[in-house]
Amino acid sequence: MKDRVNISSGAKWEDVVGYSRAVRVGNVIEVAGTTAVDEDGNTVGANSSYEQTKFILAKIEKALTSAGASLKDVVRTRMFVTDISKWEEIGRAHGEFFREIKPAASMIEVKGLISPELLIEIEVTAIVL
Repeated sequence: MKDRVNISSGAKWEDVVGYSRAVRVGNVIEVAGTTAVDEDGNTVGANSSYEQTKFILAKIEKALTSAGASLKDVVRTRMFVTDISKWEEIGRAHGEFFREIKPAASMIEVKGLISPELLIEIEVTAIVL
């Protein structure tokens, strides 16, 4: 697989902004920044960094599956959080998905995300061997 494959989530803003949920080129998959917004545009897990993290990672897992990969192929996670003091609950949720896989990970506090109710945004890199 040498060609570029764009994976869409079907979100209306993908065409407006000009991005894909994930892009696969060869054996590398990059998953775009993902938030806890469901298919109807509603925020999931309001006021819970833990619930938002779990929802996001399940959403990312679905994108990886569409790209021919799995969580086991993830080599890097980047977590952008609005309140770093919530690192333990975010880390606990991350660990539920990656405890055995142990990708390289970053957790960075940011001033804000696209909507104030969003507490975390995650992007990942996966390499399929």
